[in-house]
Amino acid sequence: KIDLLNAFVFLIISAIAILLFFYSYHSIKKEINEKKQTAFYAALLLIYAGLVGIVLTGDVFNAFVFLEISSLSSYAAISMGQDKRALNSAFQYLIMGTLGATFFLIGIGFLYAMTGTLNMSDLAQRLPEVRDTTTVRTGAAFIFVGIALKLAMFPLHLWLPNAYAFSPSVVSIFLAATSTKVAIYLLMRMLFTVFGVELTFKEMHLEYLLLPLAALAILSTSLVAIFQTNLKRMMGYSSVAQIGYMLMGIGMMNISGTTATLIHIFNHALMKGALFMALGAVFFRIGSVNLKNLAGIGHFMPWTMGVILIGTMSLIGFPLTAGFVSKWFLISSALEAGFWWIVPIIILGSLLAAIYTWRIINVLWLKKTIKSNIEIKEAPLSLLMPALLLALANIYFGINTDIPISNAENIAIFLSGMIK
Repeated sequence: KIDLLNAFVFLIISAIAILLFFYSYHSIKKEINEKKQTAFYAALLLIYAGLVGIVLTGDVFNAFVFLEISSLSSYAAISMGQDKRALNSAFQYLIMGTLGATFFLIGIGFLYAMTGTLNMSDLAQRLPEVRDTTTVRTGAAFIFVGIALKLAMFPLHLWLPNAYAFSPSVVSIFLAATSTKVAIYLLMRMLFTVFGVELTFKEMHLEYLLLPLAALAILSTSLVAIFQTNLKRMMGYSSVAQIGYMLMGIGMMNISGTTATLIHIFNHALMKGALFMALGAVFFRIGSVNLKNLAGIGHFMPWTMGVILIGTMSLIGFPLTAGFVSKWFLISSALEAGFWWIVPIIILGSLLAAIYTWRIINVLWLKKTIKSNIEIKEAPLSLLMPALLLALANIYFGINTDIPISNAENIAIFLSGMIK
């Protein structure tokens, strides 16, 4: 079933996927063993199919099936990374992902036992009659924990940094730019459409869990990111912090908070897609994304470094970038809802982001280049053009905000019957 919410997320996934498949040829040729490349492409397409299926289905059991399709193919794709730690990262993700899927499926079982249906629309109509039962509340709790594990919500995030750091570049890009957005979508679909705000917020008071955990995610994982030397791992911790911003918008329980979350889903796909594509281009040339090996390469790869500069500025929330729009709406929503304590957390999170992104800029531009036998030059156009397009989109949607804001507001109004 297609509505404003899933059409919006579907558009994001598909746009990133189109750019990624243009990007992927040289990257896969460089990073994946020739004998495994066919299987790797198949895994990528299955990841995309699973993510799209989660977004477009109107059935909670089908959502579970598509969740497993995307997850199983993600495990396989991550394990094909060159680094030996890729296999361990894939196994760790498999364990956490299987736990998450099991929790989600048990929750679905509880709902089916009480309503006799798996259709989301039918569930939304039948659950109010039985929502005061322990079975429904337990089912809601299981589903929430299951999605939280898939989402890498703090403190269930430990699988994510390694999955990003040691997987092939194409997989890192896809997961960072789309996977967490789909998990946020599924959480919103269950909270707002299936269970309804009456149960999740007014009776179970989920905001008391979401807001503190979101605040801890923003501060703690941004702090941990400062001390990382592997840039993909650093961006992994940064993603956990960005998930915190999205959950914070949901936890505010107002239309403007929901709008802020939806805007950040869009903007985060742009910034993390651009950053991981640029890091993939660096890996293509240098064979590493460790800071100690990247000193001064900004002078040899200026366009790639330009993408990293724009992406990090958007990550911080610099004015005239897409990231600024997200944080402005979050701060406005917090003040409107009376959560004044959220404002300094958002500002402090941005300052911490400025510290770890400054480490990147300092090494890439200001440090003396380490002598190497590798010829350092700009990345091929097939890698550079998609990254530049996403970087320019960060600036364009930071200046011309009509498209993301108007769509996010329309979706929030669409959900307004559930948000009082």
